[in-house]
Amino acid sequence: MAPGATTRARCHNRSRVASVSVTGAAFGRSPASSGEGARPARPGPAWWHAPLSGLAGVGEATQRRAAAIGLHDIGDLAEHLPSRYLAYDSARPIRDLVDGEEATIRVVLDSIAVVPTRRRRLRIVRARVHDDSGSITVVWFNQAYLAEALNPGDEMMIRGQVALRPQRQVTARAHEVLGAGASAGLHTEGLVPVYPATEALPARKLREMVDAARPYLPAAPEALPAWIRGRLSLPTRADALMAMHFPRSAREPRTARRRLAFEELLVLQLGLLAVRRHEETARRALPLVPTGELVERVRAGLPFTLTGEQQRVARQIGRDLARERPMRRLLQGEVGAGKTVVAALACAQAVEAGAQAAILVPTETLAEQHLRTLDELLAPAGITPVLITGTVPRAERERREMAVATGTAPVVVGTQALLVGGVAFHRLGLVIVDEQHRFGVEQRQALAERAGAGADAAHLLYMTATPIPRTLALTAYGDLRVSAIRGRPPGRRDIATRWVHEHQRDDAYEEVRAELRAGRQAYVICPLVSDGESGAEARSAVQEARRLAEGPFREFRVGLAHGAQRADERRAAMAAFAAGETDVLVATTVVEVGIDVPNATVMLIEDADRFGLAQLHQLRGRVGRGEHPGRCLVFAEPGSDDGVRRLEALVQTGDGFRLADIDLDIRGEGSIMGLRQSGPTDLRFARLSRDRRSLAEARRIAKVALERDPRLESPEHVLLGAAVRAAFPDMPRLLDA
Repeated sequence: MAPGATTRARCHNRSRVASVSVTGAAFGRSPASSGEGARPARPGPAWWHAPLSGLAGVGEATQRRAAAIGLHDIGDLAEHLPSRYLAYDSARPIRDLVDGEEATIRVVLDSIAVVPTRRRRLRIVRARVHDDSGSITVVWFNQAYLAEALNPGDEMMIRGQVALRPQRQVTARAHEVLGAGASAGLHTEGLVPVYPATEALPARKLREMVDAARPYLPAAPEALPAWIRGRLSLPTRADALMAMHFPRSAREPRTARRRLAFEELLVLQLGLLAVRRHEETARRALPLVPTGELVERVRAGLPFTLTGEQQRVARQIGRDLARERPMRRLLQGEVGAGKTVVAALACAQAVEAGAQAAILVPTETLAEQHLRTLDELLAPAGITPVLITGTVPRAERERREMAVATGTAPVVVGTQALLVGGVAFHRLGLVIVDEQHRFGVEQRQALAERAGAGADAAHLLYMTATPIPRTLALTAYGDLRVSAIRGRPPGRRDIATRWVHEHQRDDAYEEVRAELRAGRQAYVICPLVSDGESGAEARSAVQEARRLAEGPFREFRVGLAHGAQRADERRAAMAAFAAGETDVLVATTVVEVGIDVPNATVMLIEDADRFGLAQLHQLRGRVGRGEHPGRCLVFAEPGSDDGVRRLEALVQTGDGFRLADIDLDIRGEGSIMGLRQSGPTDLRFARLSRDRRSLAEARRIAKVALERDPRLESPEHVLLGAAVRAAFPDMPRLLDA
């Protein structure tokens, strides 16, 4: 049953003495039952880190099993929250049982024995039990050990399926012996917590361990000051944990989880705002005050008029660059939204202010593409960008590095090695990092340090073509100021997207062939490089290129590009496609960025359910970039509801920001402070997809707290400040204003 179901109060042996939280609402607390052992006289902070060995029933083997899932001390155990609850009703007399229902009874064991059966693998344990109202038979399947473990006279609580015909019996689902160390009804009555568990450490054992740790819960450290709890009507941390593990109603865990999630989000927001403050105040930036001379030449040379969105974002960046405070800004916009034009205007402003600009990209192919684009955009201003990558011949590279060092090369394009490979800049004022949205906070900090190694810090602009949901922008990128170019330039159309099933494959191939005969080009995207990769059953680029060249596309020229090729071989394949020397490019996601072929009008994606939604949207943005409309055909037979949702969303909308929200809901937020892009998050209690309101509140409260107490050093904020420093261990001076 769902935790929202109505349940009656538990029996008196497991009753709770109400404890009033700061909100005035009673959250559940329970005195230890006689089997729990004596409650320590007074809780203290040291309790929170006490080893699990101090709990009744926890030996060395249990400690090892708990450590395997990250539970080392009382605090770890207390913060190991239930994933759901079983809603059981209270124990009732045997005479009130109803045929076919599931019920809990409180009884005394009269007899118990293993009953022989004709089936070798089936062992039945049958017991006779009674209470003051009558008697009944209880049956367990394949738990023969119970015949030895239970003794006549044991007082028990049993939960199971009731059958009154043809004979009166209860098929046991859960049971417990009263007075054996745990609270009465722990497994059989009320809202029974179900914990994330393993086969070696099942939920039942975890439930008993948490029950034994109940006297320690008042020692939970309280990081939230009273003014925050009062403003948001939040319980104390101790009360919240008590309510999560021992709820009296379905509402209590919801309120408790909100409190724990809010604290986690608040600590994150405080840290991110402190990172931003530190970056903006720790050192002076080189103010790139515009004269307008070069910027206006670039604008005048554009073959189009900037959109309102592009102009708005360009003004934001221009104002940032003119200040002595280092710019730390993220510019997001879909493929074709015009980010490169905005970046070119920023480069022109840097150059006219007497500084240099560096554009860092993740691949050499993308670096070459940026060089061509910037060369065209900056030519009206007389600015010639130079390229520095690993493929540039040594003598030529040394010549270019000398030009950078003397300042005669004002704009440099290259990979991240520009800042770590010993390239010396004459007066570096602006660093633009493209498609580096996978940088975590710590990586961005390291980049900022390298960019600001001189007397003045360089301004930093990050660009990404992957739209980021606002919730993720406030967390993974909360240390940055965020700008977004929404929409597309005039004339850019949505990519017609269709989900193609296997029986429609021949029709899809004919559709592609029609485009190729009309002189267009096509991509075929595969999730794997070669067959047998990671033991996965999916189409691979190498084998698919061979099959298509010999079969469906044998009358056309088929190329191949993937990440396992040598860099020069891969670049040659992509260059041949861009030059129109091949008609079909079979590739992995290496084409996700760094290739611009206006003549490519159709993309076929194999096993599309193996890609993330944002990645699928980014991939299809490679087609339809010229005068002809683009289309995307996705092949997939998803084996999960999430896979179906992902593909349905891709087909239904071309709005990358909307897709980013859907992708967040489906894939999870990933490691907020690190590099993972999906799956389990490093937020333990909060979930961005459901805690949007709490996140906004946390951001607002964090700003207020830092305005009141910039270092979080006043008595009411000391523990909160400690929590922030613990969350950002590599930045110990984070709160030093």
